[in-house]
Amino acid sequence: MIDYIKGTVAELNPTYAVIDNHGVGYMMNITLSTFDVMNKSGKDEAMLYAYEVIREDAHTLYGFATKQEREAFLLLISVSGVGPNTARMVLSSMSVDEFSQAVAQGNVAMFKTVKGVGGKTAQRIIVDLKDKIKPTGDTLLIEKGQGGGEAFDEALAALIMLGFTQQASNKALKSLFAKNPSLTVEGAIKQALKMM
Repeated sequence: MIDYIKGTVAELNPTYAVIDNHGVGYMMNITLSTFDVMNKSGKDEAMLYAYEVIREDAHTLYGFATKQEREAFLLLISVSGVGPNTARMVLSSMSVDEFSQAVAQGNVAMFKTVKGVGGKTAQRIIVDLKDKIKPTGDTLLIEKGQGGGEAFDEALAALIMLGFTQQASNKALKSLFAKNPSLTVEGAIKQALKMM
């Protein structure tokens, strides 16, 4: 799994960036927020946090200027009926903080302003994510485990990357860390996989 790509910005436009890393150009789909950050920095070098979608007919990379934006993206695609392109549209239409505020306040109207998001999808986003994020100024706080701290968070991120829903992963890990708060990341993932 690619965590981030760092290199020279070979091409930049509002929908994608090409990052040249040792002679290999990685085309990464980006949000308008990430485009703004890269454009304003004016630097030739960039580091984007990555999410890779592998399908039979395509391998697609998504790039994010911050880990918080990638977390928001992962939350969005965990919602039934929300694909990577819709998630990217949501995060191009609002900042991570605006997104977390809209979820916390149940602001269906704000989500409906995003192209491709109807009333039902907007409601599903809010219902599915309301307990998982809390607006905290300019950051997105994903609900953390009661025990385990960093190990819990890393195991949760890994399970989501493996394709399990945030809700199911969270439930399994909370149960495991409640019984054994000193679990390692590897141990937690292995045990969670048996429970899923």
